[in-house]
Amino acid sequence: MADWVRKFLYRIFCVTALMVSVYLIVDFLISGTFDYRVFIMFVLMVIVVIWGIVDWRSNYVLIRQKENELRLYQNYLIPLEELVKEIRAKQHEFDNHLNAILNMHLTIDNYEELVAKQSEYITEIAREDDSRKYLPLLKISDKILAGFIYSKIVRAPEYVQTDIRVWNKEIVSGISEHHLIEIVGTLIDNAYEACTEEKNQVLIEIDSQNDKLIFTIKNQVENIGLGEISHFFEKGFSTKEDGKKHGLGLYNAKMLVNRYHGEITVGMEKIEERKFISFVVVI
Repeated sequence: MADWVRKFLYRIFCVTALMVSVYLIVDFLISGTFDYRVFIMFVLMVIVVIWGIVDWRSNYVLIRQKENELRLYQNYLIPLEELVKEIRAKQHEFDNHLNAILNMHLTIDNYEELVAKQSEYITEIAREDDSRKYLPLLKISDKILAGFIYSKIVRAPEYVQTDIRVWNKEIVSGISEHHLIEIVGTLIDNAYEACTEEKNQVLIEIDSQNDKLIFTIKNQVENIGLGEISHFFEKGFSTKEDGKKHGLGLYNAKMLVNRYHGEITVGMEKIEERKFISFVVVI
């Protein structure tokens, strides 16, 4: 029997039982044959039915949560697997580059020229191999979070430069996976939307302390006043020109963080003479 059929039949049974119970009690009262023992029996039956409904509802919510988490695994482990495949594919290229560097002395006799050529060659390889800077994501224990962040990075505008730093690879948090993805997704989307070709730096930091995840994202910005920052988590507030379509992301993210008794803060900081806005989630 299909799952939806079982759910439907169970609901019909509960509603019917309640209706019969109410009908019999009313009938007893009208006919004058009311017996408190029968009433107690019906009350107990009603309690059992109500308890069954509540229990079914709680189980249904749990099942839906597990289904959402399974969907997250399916959606965001694939990008991570693609990163692994890309790195493995480049392993052969790396071996070739290494051989080329080791054998440069066969064609270059001058020591200073050899060092300069090797340095130039290595610099060029590092510049072309963008996948290596995402290696920290492979180290963290939360593979769904890693795959999700990587999927966001590869879909970001080409001019955006993202730097990843992982301070603790063992990620521990009490928040459900799909709510964590919702919060992190909102912060990453906001950071990328705020970037321009001139202000294009984004820094993501992942840490875990005292059984809590610490997620930090910073993006380069123009001047933003403290008064404006203080309104970021208000419902309907937006710095975008089409503000009517925005202003709920950060508000919803804060509501989710509060639900899990976490903390989300925003501030400004200067890194190498560049101004960044910083969001920190501890949950």
